Amino acid sequence: MLPLPSDLYPFQGKALDLEGLRYHYLDEGQGEAVVMLHGNPTWSIYYRNLVLALRGRRRTIVPDHIGCGLSDKPGDDRYEYTLDRRVADLDRLLEHLGLTADLTLVLHDWGGMIGMAWAHLHPERVRRLVLLNTAAFLLPAEMSFPWPLWFARDTALGAFLIRGFNAFSRVAAVVCCKKNPMPKRVRAAYCAPYDSWANRIATLRFVQDIPLRPGDRCYDRVSEVAAGLERFRDRPILVGWGERDFVFDRHFLDAWIRYFPHAEVERYPECGHYVLEDVGDPLVRRIERFLDEHPLTRTNAATPLQFDI
Repeated sequence: MLPLPSDLYPFQGKALDLEGLRYHYLDEGQGEAVVMLHGNPTWSIYYRNLVLALRGRRRTIVPDHIGCGLSDKPGDDRYEYTLDRRVADLDRLLEHLGLTADLTLVLHDWGGMIGMAWAHLHPERVRRLVLLNTAAFLLPAEMSFPWPLWFARDTALGAFLIRGFNAFSRVAAVVCCKKNPMPKRVRAAYCAPYDSWANRIATLRFVQDIPLRPGDRCYDRVSEVAAGLERFRDRPILVGWGERDFVFDRHFLDAWIRYFPHAEVERYPECGHYVLEDVGDPLVRRIERFLDEHPLTRTNAATPLQFDI
């Protein structure tokens, strides 16, 4: 891929070796740790403005999942593109960085499933949650699976368009910002890591890993995580939601509110799936305010509990 413009990605990334694979991540700032997890087909560039806003007072950690962004993009013979492997990678990174307590998770798209699956295994480490057009549960019963995702997930033509023409990333860069469309150079930066058939493998594998019915690869894991979400009801939670998201629509938002009725909810009626990009500075400032209003004091600490997991 071509070098990224320094004004769009002004960071010096780091890397963790995962059995010979380069796992790229940002580690910016000092203080309490805020871990940001992206989805598909984005990468750490999605959080660039939030990192810049927070790194003066907090430590911001943003990995690129294997196959995404500036991480390696191995074939299926070298890496298993599954939810369980994503969770294991994240666990390795956080252990490597010594981040074993007092974490804030900021989650978008697949980052929600990965982050909450990890949190399900380590609930005592998570102190605050920020949820941005994401899920950690199965498709709501009242919702039909969106046909563009069915086309991408279940048809040979869909797979060919994703791998051959970067269709998923290119289309998403256009349709996922409704109020403030991305400038051409920003769209190009979002798509830049996915510049060949080989480098688009994760974009397709993420879609193919969406669990819809029993027997799908991560169906049981997602069901287990969803059943344990109530354990996080005592944490401060902020939900930022673009309401013009054709996948993570009001049904997903309503589900989050049922799981976390105390959550602070910010709705953005004119914005789409890339809500942090689409809303921009107002949502960045809202997240900053949420963190300030819920400091990591002992009175705000989650009570240590024993869980059967």
